[in-house]
Amino acid sequence: MVEKAYKFRLYPTPQQESLLRRTLGCVRLVYNKALVARTQAWYEHQKRVGYKQTSAMLTNWKKQEDLDFLGEVSSVPLQQGLRHLQTAFTNFFGGRTKYPNFKKKRNGGSAEFTRSAFKWKDGQVYLAKCAEPLPIRWSRQLPPGCMPSMITVKLDPCGRWSVSLRINDTRDLRLNSTKKQLGIELGITSLLTTSDGEKVANPRNLQKLHKKLKLAQKSLSRKRDKKSNNYQKAKLKVAKIYALIKDSRLDYTHKLTTRLIRENQTIVVEDLAVKNMVKNHKLARVISDANWVELLRQLEYKAEWYGRILIKIDRYFPSSKRCSNCGHVVEKLPLNIREWDCPECGSHHDRDINASINILAAGQAVSVCGATVRPEESKSRRASAMKQKVPNSDARESRPVS
Repeated sequence: MVEKAYKFRLYPTPQQESLLRRTLGCVRLVYNKALVARTQAWYEHQKRVGYKQTSAMLTNWKKQEDLDFLGEVSSVPLQQGLRHLQTAFTNFFGGRTKYPNFKKKRNGGSAEFTRSAFKWKDGQVYLAKCAEPLPIRWSRQLPPGCMPSMITVKLDPCGRWSVSLRINDTRDLRLNSTKKQLGIELGITSLLTTSDGEKVANPRNLQKLHKKLKLAQKSLSRKRDKKSNNYQKAKLKVAKIYALIKDSRLDYTHKLTTRLIRENQTIVVEDLAVKNMVKNHKLARVISDANWVELLRQLEYKAEWYGRILIKIDRYFPSSKRCSNCGHVVEKLPLNIREWDCPECGSHHDRDINASINILAAGQAVSVCGATVRPEESKSRRASAMKQKVPNSDARESRPVS
């Protein structure tokens, strides 16, 4: 069984849009008020407030005269917003994310409905407090026999509505096995280079529309009155350009990862620290535009869906500086050098193709014998394992003789 989410465009009626906008506003208000309450409780009283306390606060907020509109929308999205806040704090205390931020109206928003807040009838979705079904554009059908377990309605900054239906797919999606194995080197000039010698072009979606985006942002910055219609028009224009960049980038990534998963049984990639790499202000924009994080994420869950193997090797493995023919490692190899000759065996290498071949070899070593990609690390691990297995001499001498 595989958990999936099917996303569709939504074109609500004026009555439905009014209800959904009020729901998103209430979710945002409750989330921000709970965040303020938890922050104040800690800084003023050094007391941690959890989900149960904020849920009780929500009940009291609904009884206040100035917040009685919270009872006009479904309570389930409000509770889900508090759960998301709890998850955000859990990730913060675990060191995985920064401190939670306030939700802003300009970012659109989303509302999550569980099974108690919607009805699935005759292939249509009926939300709580809404008599008519949602006018969803069904671009594809759900798998037979699958019913949504959760529904998320989202409004993006450019004014588009979408709905995501989470289902449990019971079908066997595993593809027929193949013997083909592939190593992948991610890059900027070429989005990725494979161990077969193929170089996939980087679409550079942001660069294509960068001039248009720059002009739109410049026009927006000249608008002084943020409440004027001209300001809203300029703001919407910028949001639409960003949406176009995002959609084209995501579409290209999905098509590429699906092809790689279908054609190869085993795929080996590097475990890159993209968060640290974008700190380089000269390469931050092109690295972000390459969408490496999303590409690796899609390869990971699609490999699990379709019965493929994805191996991630250590990010510090010298794949570019190691000769794939003799194994010699050069001391320095600047980024501007795209081709080089091995000083030991004289082999001529393309930097990216050589790196992808080494990545594949390292991944095969990891999958076959569980070895690490660092020889010195393997030796240290073997030595520590031998010390644990073989008792020391003092222990042997102190044993009683039978």
